[in-house]
Amino acid sequence: MRALILCLAIWGAAANAAPFSHGVHLQLKLECTGCHAAAATSTQSADNLLPDTKVCLGCHPSATIGSPPTTRVAHFSHQQHLKMGNLAPVITAAIDKNNYLQPPGDLRHQLEGAMTACEACHRGLRDSDQVSAANMPKMADCIVCHIQIDNPFSCDKCHAAGDNLKPASHVEGFMTAHSSGKMNLDKASCTICHGRTFRCLGCH
Repeated sequence: MRALILCLAIWGAAANAAPFSHGVHLQLKLECTGCHAAAATSTQSADNLLPDTKVCLGCHPSATIGSPPTTRVAHFSHQQHLKMGNLAPVITAAIDKNNYLQPPGDLRHQLEGAMTACEACHRGLRDSDQVSAANMPKMADCIVCHIQIDNPFSCDKCHAAGDNLKPASHVEGFMTAHSSGKMNLDKASCTICHGRTFRCLGCH
């Protein structure tokens, strides 16, 4: 009964969320898989992991669940990753060793607050009033463990074959422009797709 009263008391705050507040729901000490039940057995990135409407109706008088977000990842198993437990210390170690392939910003602080296996990759949820790309894993997270990169041959290990994965900078004429030395490219920015050990002469 107390949980129901608390749920209804927070409903006013949740109703103003745009469109959903993980922060409010995590204050209730809810388990991630209590709402996202399918995550524990999901082995495909195309699986719909959003809560069943019946779960929401347990506390809310009405609920509408939208469609799952689109993703560029074609091959991923939540089941396998959940079995490994909280990977926050692994990602933190990569940051500390300068092996994390994006500027980490306040990522290390967020990882220290990751209390569940889910929060290691879906960070910032406790402060989130709406679901955004900021709460989704980054490619740099994946590459902490999946380091065998041989672009373009290894791309379809995670992405759909034939996907246009080129970044915005790779416009027509990019190959000629970037090899001219006038683009002032930072090699570190290339490592996300080309790996840590790539050499320019490996392609050219």
